[in-house]
Amino acid sequence: MKDKIVVALGGNALGKTPEEQLKLVKDTAKPIVDLIQHGHQVVLAHGNGPQVGMINLAMDLASKTPDATPEMPFPECGAMSQGYIGYHLQNAIREELLSRSIDKHVATVVTQVIVDKDDSAFQNPTKPIGAFYTEEESKKLIAEKKYVMVEDAGRGYRRVVPSPLPIDVAEKEIVKTLVDNDHIVITVGGGGIPVVVEGNQLIGVPAVIDKDFASAKIAEILDADYLIILTAVEKVAINFGKENEKWLEKLTLDEAEQYIQEGHFAPGSMLPKVRAAMMFAGSKKGRKALITSLEKAEDGIEGRTGTLIVNE
Repeated sequence: MKDKIVVALGGNALGKTPEEQLKLVKDTAKPIVDLIQHGHQVVLAHGNGPQVGMINLAMDLASKTPDATPEMPFPECGAMSQGYIGYHLQNAIREELLSRSIDKHVATVVTQVIVDKDDSAFQNPTKPIGAFYTEEESKKLIAEKKYVMVEDAGRGYRRVVPSPLPIDVAEKEIVKTLVDNDHIVITVGGGGIPVVVEGNQLIGVPAVIDKDFASAKIAEILDADYLIILTAVEKVAINFGKENEKWLEKLTLDEAEQYIQEGHFAPGSMLPKVRAAMMFAGSKKGRKALITSLEKAEDGIEGRTGTLIVNE
């Protein structure tokens, strides 16, 4: 066995419809199984932005029909997205493993991620979800459902929910047991279902945990060697899109923090990936975080591409 690796796959890479996702996961499975074939132990996490938005919108529309179904709470929509994305991913990976005569098993764990009920994010919702509404519809939702609504880039108004930091994973012992028995686990899907602890209960809250931060947390819990955060580009850049653009091969924690303070990474794209990579690499000496594209993951581990963030 080479390295224990947590791979964080973006939700946008999985398409926007079940049909599109079913096709895309077959391509996604190939480089994942490449890693497994090369002897690495792989745990897979994924985003769910397009998928949970689709589910939330469908449930919202269904609640307005003559034969109205009950409105579905947002945590339950997150659980649904974990189930159906996991179903597609595990079957695609299983098929690819069998085609290469690799005898391994894949399981999806519907995962609850514990957050702090006093996290300041709950006072400052920032994560857009669901459909676009007119200003009049937005005011009605604020009055009737107490939603927080914001104008989104001239396209209309959307609901925003908090994005708290993960502090623990409720099903971590189950995930550990599966990993220790050399099974491939799909976990913390969409950042996990955000829950707060109240006595013996785990209570779902309407929030979205950033999947890169949740991936960093489960990688820390599993004592992984690598966290690989996948993106559309091979490497992280500073001065992105400018004449003095520079692609980065390796960053210390101090260098990464300096570039963040200088404003090189956009909040909606590369910043959370770099922050999550720093969180994992900084949690223990020897841990490494790699930001690269899915197709280049193995090359990145071998040091041929990607941006490596290390704790030196």
